[in-house]
Amino acid sequence: MTMSQFYIAVVLVVLAAIALMVFLTRKGRQEQRLSTLSGMAFVLVLAGLFFGENRLLGYGLIAVGVILAVIDVFRRLPDR
Repeated sequence: MTMSQFYIAVVLVVLAAIALMVFLTRKGRQEQRLSTLSGMAFVLVLAGLFFGENRLLGYGLIAVGVILAVIDVFRRLPDR
């Protein structure tokens, strides 16, 4: 296993742990569905991690995913 594969494996384990913690701490709270835009952002970030060998493609997918996540956050802000 190369170092880049090791880093990707560690990141995936950390993401799974965070998802498990969020799932366990949200019991009893009102369920909020994942929006389409944030779902696409999550998929793009994960795809960027999987295609990490090609740096241009991997970083590009991660960047697009982060931009979509930021757009989703601004769309969900209450009107002022």
